[in-house]
Amino acid sequence: MISFKEKVGYGLGDMSSSMFWKIFGMYLLFFYTKVFGISPAAAGTMFLVTRIWDSVNDPVMGIIADRTQTRWGKYRPYLMWFAIPFAAVGILTFTTPNFSESGRIIYAYMTYTLMMMVYTAVNVPYASLLGVMSGDPKERNVLASYRMFFAFAGSFITFMLLQPLVDFFAADGQEAMNDNSISSDPTGWTMAVAVIGAICALLFFLCFKWTKERVKPIDEKKNDVSVKDDLKDLCKNAPWWILMVSGVAALLFNAIRDGVALFYFADYIQINYKMPYMGWTMATIYLLVGQAANMVGVALAAPISNRFGKKRTYMIALAIAGVLSILFFTLTPEHITWILILQIIISICAGYVLPLLWSMYADIVDYQELKTGRRATGLIFSSSSMSQKMGWAFGAAITGWLLAAFGYNQEVSMQPDSAILGVRLMLSWLPAASCLLAIIGMMFYPLSEKKVKEVTAELERRREAAKK
Repeated sequence: MISFKEKVGYGLGDMSSSMFWKIFGMYLLFFYTKVFGISPAAAGTMFLVTRIWDSVNDPVMGIIADRTQTRWGKYRPYLMWFAIPFAAVGILTFTTPNFSESGRIIYAYMTYTLMMMVYTAVNVPYASLLGVMSGDPKERNVLASYRMFFAFAGSFITFMLLQPLVDFFAADGQEAMNDNSISSDPTGWTMAVAVIGAICALLFFLCFKWTKERVKPIDEKKNDVSVKDDLKDLCKNAPWWILMVSGVAALLFNAIRDGVALFYFADYIQINYKMPYMGWTMATIYLLVGQAANMVGVALAAPISNRFGKKRTYMIALAIAGVLSILFFTLTPEHITWILILQIIISICAGYVLPLLWSMYADIVDYQELKTGRRATGLIFSSSSMSQKMGWAFGAAITGWLLAAFGYNQEVSMQPDSAILGVRLMLSWLPAASCLLAIIGMMFYPLSEKKVKEVTAELERRREAAKK
């Protein structure tokens, strides 16, 4: 049995990753357009190019991690090695140089590409830990739930701290132009990210210290094969392909909703309000409510999926999220209570989905080991990270391009009706379409609860036989 301390330690790793990941997903497009000073279209293209390039790096990192041999294990050392670079490059990403617009675009490409490469170097090995901490599918469900609970807790902390920190560090006390927006002072953004980056580095060190690697391949010699063979086996793995397609669609749902949320409140809702003492705008409250609801969904994911099955729980949660997302299109600024209520329910459903994805990738690792005799944990989990980044890449790019297509102009305070319509569509119908794609993909997923139990039992039998 894995101790409570180790479960918490594992969760702290994704708390760290998520603190930065949510800044990228929720704030980076806003930062690049409102603070850094480049157009939404340029930012959207940059997101697509850099994240697709970075997605290609994920399998490479997985292959490297699978072949790493240290006294700390295969995957844990990367948490220690890249903790400080992770924080440092994040600070550079949110630094605004005194360059021309073309110079700033080049700087954005360079720093964001480097940020995603460092993120890959620490997050792919971290994700792979789930496959080697335990061989029990139900225990992995619990670990995945701890992971996602702490991930959403990290996002909650980010949303709670970032806006007040930006306003606090803003040069000469410069605050937002009004009470429905965050400060656009570059210094405030850099310093705020520096504080959060320091927290992230500490959390990665604790994750390294408190976790252990236990699951070993049945035959270590069989694991010592060429990269070509590993990739060939992966390409023949039908459940992996299906889960990857469904995962990209599910993450596209989150990416589009997250990327446009600040624009939705700044340009459509426009409620001038800041919470006393805390200084949170209505947009920040919306994000905080969503993260708290995500944590509720994550806490319920393991017991519900253990009873009803991962596949069924995953599909039902996405169906509810998609239908409720459509209702967002009917809401106006006067419906702020309903906006928050729908955000809570949709976020609970999203909280169900993500831990199930990670747990199903662990099942696919077992399935491939049974078929091939080799345990390519890092390679398969890197594909999950790749699908996550591809979902966010296309989501962020689509958001930026659609803002530009609908006539969004970052240089004016009042947006045209066409831009407002685009923002509303991106918080309703487009996420709903992504849910539908994810559900269709999951319909073809073949690893039922019964099949997973059979795979686990056979692997345990072979491990016991190998010891004799």
